[in-house]
Amino acid sequence: MGGAHDSLNAPNTHTGPHAARLASVRRHAALVLYVERVWPAVLPVLAALGLYVLAGLCRLPQHLPDFARWLILLGFAGLCLAYLRRHLRTLPVIPLSAIDRRIEKASALPNQPLAVLEDQPVLLSTDAESTQALWQAHQARSLAALEHLRAGWPGLLPASTTARAAMGGLLGCLFIAALLAGSAAPGRILAAFIPGRDDPDVPLPHIEAWITPPSYAPDAPVFLGVNQNPANPPRIAQAARLSVVISGMASAPTLSGLHGAVLDSQNVQTLDAHSWKLSATIEQGGVIRLRGRGRTLALWPLTVLPDATPKVEWGESPGPLAGGWRTRLPYQASHAYGLSELSVILHAAHPTRGADTARTLTLPVPLTGHPRNVRGALTPDLSEDPWAGSEVAGQLVARSVSNQTGESRTVTFKLGARTFHSPLARAVLDVRKRLALGQETAADAAGDLDALADAPGPIQNITALSLNLAAIVALLDNPHEDPRTAQDGATNLLWDLALDIEDRRSGDTASAQASLDVRAAQAAVAQQLARMHAPHPADKQDGAQNGDGQAELEERLKTLSDAISRKMQALADNALRNHTAIPDLPGLTAAGNKAFSHLMQQLQSDAANGHAEDAMKRLQDMADATERMRNATPQDLAAMAQQMVARQQAHEQMAALKDVTNRQLSLLDHAQARLEGPKRAPAPPQDDGTDGDAQEDGAPLDLAHIPTSELLRRLGLPTPPGADDNHPFPDTPSGHEPSSTPPDPALAEAQAAARRTERGTQHALERAVEELQNEIHDLTSKSPEALGEARTQMRAARKALADGNDADAASAEQKALDALRQGRQQMQEAMKGSHNNNAPSFLPSFGGQSEGGSPGQQGQSAQGENGEGTPTDTDDGADDQDSTNDQRDPLGRKLGEGQDQAPDDGSTHVPDTVTRQRAREIEQELRRRDSDRTRPPQELEYLDRLLKPF
Repeated sequence: MGGAHDSLNAPNTHTGPHAARLASVRRHAALVLYVERVWPAVLPVLAALGLYVLAGLCRLPQHLPDFARWLILLGFAGLCLAYLRRHLRTLPVIPLSAIDRRIEKASALPNQPLAVLEDQPVLLSTDAESTQALWQAHQARSLAALEHLRAGWPGLLPASTTARAAMGGLLGCLFIAALLAGSAAPGRILAAFIPGRDDPDVPLPHIEAWITPPSYAPDAPVFLGVNQNPANPPRIAQAARLSVVISGMASAPTLSGLHGAVLDSQNVQTLDAHSWKLSATIEQGGVIRLRGRGRTLALWPLTVLPDATPKVEWGESPGPLAGGWRTRLPYQASHAYGLSELSVILHAAHPTRGADTARTLTLPVPLTGHPRNVRGALTPDLSEDPWAGSEVAGQLVARSVSNQTGESRTVTFKLGARTFHSPLARAVLDVRKRLALGQETAADAAGDLDALADAPGPIQNITALSLNLAAIVALLDNPHEDPRTAQDGATNLLWDLALDIEDRRSGDTASAQASLDVRAAQAAVAQQLARMHAPHPADKQDGAQNGDGQAELEERLKTLSDAISRKMQALADNALRNHTAIPDLPGLTAAGNKAFSHLMQQLQSDAANGHAEDAMKRLQDMADATERMRNATPQDLAAMAQQMVARQQAHEQMAALKDVTNRQLSLLDHAQARLEGPKRAPAPPQDDGTDGDAQEDGAPLDLAHIPTSELLRRLGLPTPPGADDNHPFPDTPSGHEPSSTPPDPALAEAQAAARRTERGTQHALERAVEELQNEIHDLTSKSPEALGEARTQMRAARKALADGNDADAASAEQKALDALRQGRQQMQEAMKGSHNNNAPSFLPSFGGQSEGGSPGQQGQSAQGENGEGTPTDTDDGADDQDSTNDQRDPLGRKLGEGQDQAPDDGSTHVPDTVTRQRAREIEQELRRRDSDRTRPPQELEYLDRLLKPF
């Protein structure tokens, strides 16, 4: 028999691709049925949610307080969850037959073909296996016939017409509300569901933001706008403080950093219910964002300048000053925000065996305020330090006002040291150095000093030296004394002993005792200055304490002055004993006393006004002068006396040149007066020695006879272009012919007589300039070329006066006057160079600046002398204040005093009543000439421009 039919060998309905496809469709159909059963329970919740969204689009919840919105949202969510839980919990399980019916309905299959797959045949006991195989074949053919099965979409529309209309109306309202809201619709919906968030339609709050620089930065506060330009961010200092005030916001905003910005120490302060203040410290630059209630309120791009360390470095050639005992410590330091401290730290470059390697020497550099850039040289007297004359390693340390510290490279140099000629003094200093540096113990140092006491010399011959040495040895051997205190005390006493031994080397006991008294008095003054300016708590007796301090300082200065006088007298006596020729010895002594007295007055004035640094500089100058005095010889005294004689001669020559200049100015005044015409009567020529501002009887000079250019020069104003070439204003207006009125014979005769007198005066002035030029050459070995030019112009003026040409005479006289002023400057330079070649003097303001002093820091002993003993313009009237060495304005102030960086050297001059009256008279004369419309147009135009601002 044949085999079974192929249909009977068909696969089972639970396997194969057809079964897998059916299983997938059944799962989809089950989900559709589940949605359709859940949807009726979810639809009311969605309807309520839609109503809340509609309310949010209409901005109804946003008007409620945040806590009310939280309550509404929490209550709504709780009700919805409870409703869903109650309805979803009772949903029955979906049977397979319902799933198949859904598939048959969605696939439009008639007669329920999927029921065949679940039915079971009635098996006969005789042929059960054949029946089962036949039924499976039937199921397989039925499954294979189902090629397009689908589950369909769930039916979400409500069953009733009313419900459908309500849903349609709600969706329509949502669409219309969203369309009306436009781009703000998402923001409104989020604001409705997120309490504390504003929708885009809420106006932005009022924002005020500014950045306050740190206290050490001198910059002004930077105000920030809401829309900051990112292309040009503000540049601020590190650690600046950002402050933001927000008004019109219900909750506090927040600050955050973007793109690398770092904020520190944030603080939020509540001003009122709708106002807030935020502050933060800006450490790094970037973008700072201000955000509040779900919106970005402002973005501020900032560039932060990092607070760098100070730049500090050594200047050129630190080390001992040439020919002196002071040490020059040049420095330069800078910081963007200013320096608060600058110091020099020294330590041994090559420590010897047994020395204290941890020993350092710190020297603070005085700073005025908090400068951003400082450059200079500290010149302390370190000759008393045990390292004097040895190599040290130095480093500069600077601290900024922002508490940043910078250090320089370490350099090696030698410290300045005094020169001791006495072998015994050098031996004492050697023991002192080993003791101070810890190279030997106090007992060893005492033994060395005992050995020096037995050596022949001044210690055995002079009782005071022997007693001092014995006291030092007793101090070192005292077991009850603190070792450190004994070491420090012995070190100081040994220094004084070495100086005393050196002073007594020449055998002049009086001079040595005077030097000892001077050093003691200087130490007392320095101690009093330190006590007066030491910080102390304020109390009611501050005024009394200041008065007592001033009285004590005055007493100590008097003691110092007496000691210096005794030292001066001892030098003079020593010179007489050595038969040294000293011209004008009493005058020299008086000048020295006057110089020191003036410097002490300045020191006391600085101390009374609280200028501690200036007072200490005055004391330093005095110490340098007395130190040079200690080492002075009779030959030095004679050389200084010769300098005083030369200085007196220089003063006489400067006075003579001033007299010639005033007479030349008088000649120019009269020539200009004749040029202005007969309407102004010429004054007789001044053949006496009066100046240009007063006549012989003391009456003021008639300003009507002075040329306009000269009046402007006396006021310190620029001269007009026509006068820059030393030519007066043209007398005849442009385009007009001179008057044809015949001259008055009497006036012509008077003018001719005046010219003859002036010609003789001009000849006398020429001879005087020639003699003055020769004297200057004898004194300085230099001849000012400008004086030769002045003589040439004087000859030209004489010729013009002889020819009756007043215009050429005035031009030549003006050139001669300018040459005389230039010659004055050349004389000062020649005298300055001559004095610089002389040996330094021990007077504070004679013969060069002190060792370690700086220009402008040295006391001046008399008016009319600078620190080099050269006559200056301070005693020469106001007419020559246009010197290049001392530029001043009409009020006597140095040019540049009003600028921020102009040094305040205390030389500001307040004009007296006579000077102010003279300036007013000149101004009135200029106004009178400006109102005279018959004057040359060029002069009138210049005067109009000049006087218009006033």
